[in-house]
Amino acid sequence: MIQAVAVQRTLNKSVRFEGVGLHSGKPVCLTVHPAPAGHGISFCRSDIALGEAVVPARWDAVEQGPLCTKIVNGAGVSVSTVEHVMAALSGCGVYNARLELDGPEVPILDGSAAPFVQRFLEVGLQSLDQPVWAIRILQQVEVRRGAAWARLAPANEMKIEFSIEFEDAAIGRQHKTLNMANGSFVRELCTSRTFCRQSDVQAMHEQGLALGGSLDNAVVVQGDKVLSPGGLRHADEAVRHKMLDALGDLALAGAPILGAYTGARAGHAMTNALLRKLFETDGAFCFVRCTAEQAARLPGAGVHLGEMPKVA
Repeated sequence: MIQAVAVQRTLNKSVRFEGVGLHSGKPVCLTVHPAPAGHGISFCRSDIALGEAVVPARWDAVEQGPLCTKIVNGAGVSVSTVEHVMAALSGCGVYNARLELDGPEVPILDGSAAPFVQRFLEVGLQSLDQPVWAIRILQQVEVRRGAAWARLAPANEMKIEFSIEFEDAAIGRQHKTLNMANGSFVRELCTSRTFCRQSDVQAMHEQGLALGGSLDNAVVVQGDKVLSPGGLRHADEAVRHKMLDALGDLALAGAPILGAYTGARAGHAMTNALLRKLFETDGAFCFVRCTAEQAARLPGAGVHLGEMPKVA
C-alpha cells in the first residue's frame, strides 16, 4: 500500500506587521512573504544597503543570550527576538517564508505570538510541490546548567513539557505538558505573553535594555500582584509562554521535530545548546519524509482561524 506524502506549505500572500522593537523601543516593520518549496525560513534586513542582508533562521546562526533569540549571518548582520514569529510559523505549519525587516528586531507587538498567528490564518496557506521532511529523535539528548535543564527524547509526535519556579507568588511554580498536534499551539499557547518582574524591568532599563517593554506587551508582576492591565490571559500564562518560546527556538532546527522536549527553568540559550548537542551526537536523530499520517501529528496540522482564542 502506497502512503500519501505530506507536502510543504507557505502563506497565500504577504502580511505586514508594525510595532516597536523590545530592546530599542524604536518603530520597526516586518513583512512576511510566501516562499517556494525548499526555501525554509529566512530573514532579510531591508535597511542593509551593502553586503549580505539575509540571515538564515537556523540553530547554527544563533548568538546565545538570555533575553531573546538572536540570529547572525557570516557578515555580522543580525535579527533579534525571532522566537515569537518562529513559533507562529511552526505552530501554523508554515515551512517556507521570507521575512523582510527594516531593522535589527522583530516587533514585539503584544508580547505573544497571537498577532502573527491571527494574520497567518486569515490569509491562509497554500500547498507546495515538495514533501515535508521531519527530524525524528532516535535517542535522548540533554543539557544542564545548574538547576536548569532541557531534553529531547524519542516520541511519535511533538510534545512539549515545561516547569518553572519563581519567588513571586503571582508566578510561583508552574508545570504544563502538551501534545503539539491538532492545533494545540494555536488554542493553548499562542496568546500567552512574555513576562518579567517589575524589579527586572527597572534593572534592564538602567542598563539600556528592553526599552520597548511596557505593560502593553508583557505580563509584569511584583510579588503576588499582576501589574499589567486586564491581568492574566491564563492562570498559568507564564509557563505557557515558556513553551511558546521553546517551540520558536526548536523551529530553528530547520525542520519540524518528531520528539518530546522537556525543559525545567530552561531559556533560549539552553534550548539552542540542546539543538547543538542533538546535531553533534551521532545516531541521535534522522530525517524522515513525512507521510500524511505523520504530518497530522505535527504542529499546525489542520489549524483554522476558528481555533484562535479571543483576547482582551
